[in-house]
Parts: sequence; structure tokens; C-alpha cells
Amino acid sequence: MSGLGMAFRIGTELVAALAVGVGIGLLLDHWLDTGPWFLVVFFFLGAAAGMLNVYRAASGIGLAPGFPQRPEKGTEPGEEKEEHDGPAGTGRPGN
Repeated sequence: MSGLGMAFRIGTELVAALAVGVGIGLLLDHWLDTGPWFLVVFFFLGAAAGMLNVYRAASGIGLAPGFPQRPEKGTEPGEEKEEHDGPAGTGRPGN
């Protein structure tokens, strides 16, 4: 993913989580006639959810189930990563 694409994704993740939190807070306040209490609570919950989503997007954590993991550098899809032993013939990893 390009840098600009990642920036738009991160911005969208944060704004969407805040908008959903504020929306739920406003609806609950209007429905229960409680003043700004639910708005404040759900604003902070939305901000926390947005930060968590930004962290997951930036670090690559939380890929959807069923999607393959990114291959490591130097390997093509279908190739196995080679394990390197230590000194030749010892069968032990190097120090």
C-alpha cells in the first residue's frame, strides 16, 4: 500500500470511529433525555476504538481471517523459507 493510501486509511479509521461514537452518544442522550453524558462517554470510547484501529492498520495486526499473510522479503508465494543451520554438519543453529 502506498504512503498516501495508508494515510487516507488511517484518517478514515479515526474519523469513522469518532463519528460512530458521537452518533451513538447523541442518539442515547436524545432517547433517554440525559444531557451530554452519553455523548461524552461514547466520544471517548470512539476515540479509543479509533486509536486501536489506527494501531492495527499501521502495524498490520488484525488481518481478516481467510486472507493470506504477507510473504517475507526474499520469498515468493509457494516457496518455503529456508532454515539455516550453524556450522556445516553439526545440525545446531549458529551462535
